[in-house]
Amino acid sequence: MGRHFGDLAKIRHVITYSISPFEQRAFPNYFSKGIPNVWRRFKTSVFKVAPPMVLMYLTYTWGNHVHEQTKKKNHADYENDQ
Repeated sequence: MGRHFGDLAKIRHVITYSISPFEQRAFPNYFSKGIPNVWRRFKTSVFKVAPPMVLMYLTYTWGNHVHEQTKKKNHADYENDQ
């Protein structure tokens, strides 16, 4: 074949442009737009995610507590044994 993976098909009348990775800015607008965007996305999703997680945590701790109680002996059942 002799062609590289990106050059397998020739498409006519399509022009592509690219910029060198050395000319790109690594973190443009990181502090001015990035951090406020993360805060906005966190605020909108925290009330959708947190209640089910809290409910599941409470269910899990309750289940572990009940399991530990059922593993213990009830000494009142064995008071009259000889």
